[in-house]
Amino acid sequence: MKIAHFSDLHYSPERLDEADRCFSSATHDAIMRGARVAVVSGDSTDHRLDAHSPALVTLARRIHRLAASMPVIMLQGTFSHEPPGTLDIFALMGSTNEVFIASRIQQVAFANGRFLASAGPLFNEREFAQVVAMQPDAVFTCLPTVNKGQFAASVGALVAATDLGDVLSTYLAASGQVNARLREAGIATVGISHGTIVGCETEHGVTMAGLDHEFSLSALFDAQCSAFMLGHIHKFQSWERGGSLIAYAGSIGRFHFGEQGEKGYLLWEVDTHSASAELVPTPARRMLCIDFDGPPDMERLAQFASDAGDAFVRVRWQVDEEHRQSVDRAAIEAMFANAQGVKLEPRILPVVRSRAQGISLETSVDAKLGRWCEVADVNAAPVLERLQLLDTGDANAIADAVMAQLDQSPAATPLALVAGTPSDAVRPDGSRVVVSPASSVSGNTGEALDWLEGDLFAA
Repeated sequence: MKIAHFSDLHYSPERLDEADRCFSSATHDAIMRGARVAVVSGDSTDHRLDAHSPALVTLARRIHRLAASMPVIMLQGTFSHEPPGTLDIFALMGSTNEVFIASRIQQVAFANGRFLASAGPLFNEREFAQVVAMQPDAVFTCLPTVNKGQFAASVGALVAATDLGDVLSTYLAASGQVNARLREAGIATVGISHGTIVGCETEHGVTMAGLDHEFSLSALFDAQCSAFMLGHIHKFQSWERGGSLIAYAGSIGRFHFGEQGEKGYLLWEVDTHSASAELVPTPARRMLCIDFDGPPDMERLAQFASDAGDAFVRVRWQVDEEHRQSVDRAAIEAMFANAQGVKLEPRILPVVRSRAQGISLETSVDAKLGRWCEVADVNAAPVLERLQLLDTGDANAIADAVMAQLDQSPAATPLALVAGTPSDAVRPDGSRVVVSPASSVSGNTGEALDWLEGDLFAA
């Protein structure tokens, strides 16, 4: 049986153009290829929508058109995207064929163009006998999003992460027993769910790991479904074991910068013991992401701009706070004037000034400076001497003494103290020498005065 699998449509005012262009193309292709059933595996909308919202009206028209050609199953997705009850209105969109809303855990048989749902999570013995007698084209095991908040409230937040996976694994194993009997009776079995598999890869290339994800691959294969159709992750990927296939269709379009891989829908071929799926691309928009570790390189940007065409462009860079004005944002926007949109995302690195621990407890400037030297691992003696020089010396005398050293040799100290007062001074190498302002030191003026290249008052 041929099944068209759509997922993560994310209709909303902000994404309407991308979502509708891609979903319209996908539904038209599925109709032309003769799909028997359409499956939407969650997140048809991006968030709560008003009934008169153009996004909701447009989606309803697409589902109505799809139902004119084939029956449709719509699965409840993430509650933040599809608040409970959002999908109920789409049950009214059926025309020639039915639109079935799977908002609870259940099994659904598809026979003679109609859907027959189990009263509980699984077909009981009476229902099972009725289903086998009908010889349906397929039986769908529907596992919509589970409300983690309610689950955590019932079992406790600390154990909810691991217990949810255990509960779902138990259900999948139980459904596998029913599905195995259905396969023996020659009936194809299909699973539909919305959630995260441990070890799957997001559309940004990040591998999902942890304890709070809904499924493991082994648990999904335990459901004994020829095909297991998944939603929630926006990147197409699949896993195969013994003829059974598990696959994410990915999102119908490209909704975020940095998304990897092609966008489209899956066209499945499903029989009793095996399944295959083909990714059919949709006309998703191009998104160009350009990242710089420092300020943007304008030459590289010009090269990207020449090939950008009508793509959506995002440029990100990072720069120190004092240099934030050095980036010409207007010039970058002008480069990509032909793009569908340009998003500039600078990251401004703040200047961090830290205080030495305990410095505020000291009462004098000398003590504060000594405390700073201790924390910064700096020799305090020469620093304190320079502080005293600045505190007691005459500014003109200090300047005259510095200028007088221009003719001295590098071996001599660069500083003389207050005129008329002999005193110890410190060479740049830390040694001490007695300098008298009345004495003169002759030297070769051609020698390099290395001490002038540094900070005269540095520690």
